[in-house]
Amino acid sequence: MDAEERRRSILEVTRRAGSVDVARTAADLGISKETVRRDLNLLAAHGLVRRTHGGACPVESAGFETTLSYRTTSQVREKSRIAAAAVDLLGDAKTVYIDEGYTPQLIAAGLPRDRPLTVITSSLAAVGTLASVENITVLLLGGRVRGATLATVDHWAAHTLSDLVIDLAYVGANGISRQWGLTTPNPAVSEVKTQVMAVSRRRVLSGVHSKFGATSFCRFAGIGDLEAIVTDTGLPASEARRYALMGPQVIRV
Repeated sequence: MDAEERRRSILEVTRRAGSVDVARTAADLGISKETVRRDLNLLAAHGLVRRTHGGACPVESAGFETTLSYRTTSQVREKSRIAAAAVDLLGDAKTVYIDEGYTPQLIAAGLPRDRPLTVITSSLAAVGTLASVENITVLLLGGRVRGATLATVDHWAAHTLSDLVIDLAYVGANGISRQWGLTTPNPAVSEVKTQVMAVSRRRVLSGVHSKFGATSFCRFAGIGDLEAIVTDTGLPASEARRYALMGPQVIRV
């Protein structure tokens, strides 16, 4: 296996497993840890992976995006804690937007059932969670359904949003960085998220720590546009403070 094939193999494993460990990869491929580190550094320089302590995780881009089915098996404990903390920020909101993705789906499941709520969402999974709840009225945005995420996109969804005023939006992102803000790989998804940000009074971002420092293809909001960021303790406290200085409350759970 030459160097290019080896790096392609490492990238495929990283995307399939959700992360890669230097020591394990070195053992599996029969190469030195230093060679794995060099390969990961090169992949990171090309924006294909993000280095973590002892390994790397994949970076979603215009050419690669994880599916909803994969997201339901990745970092589930962290996402569950994040979702619960995000629901605690509901306050007196009466209209709520739920974004596509697994963490927003968990937020939907955690919404209170003892008070009337109107939920607007692009997520078919969130609709399945909430449609039969007596006190919750669900509005599914129309549009093309993306098979990978089971979410509606394109101008049909964005047009519907343009006529609404939403109290609180729970949004997600594929990449979160202080330089570029919130990003996603797909322009059709970005169009919907941009409109959500424009029509919502309050905006809460939920995302696991591995998304921080990553940048995808399409920017749809800045860090300062958020009221709060909810993430897990994998994001260092020092980095959380840097994000907080840009405006939002940063909650690590």
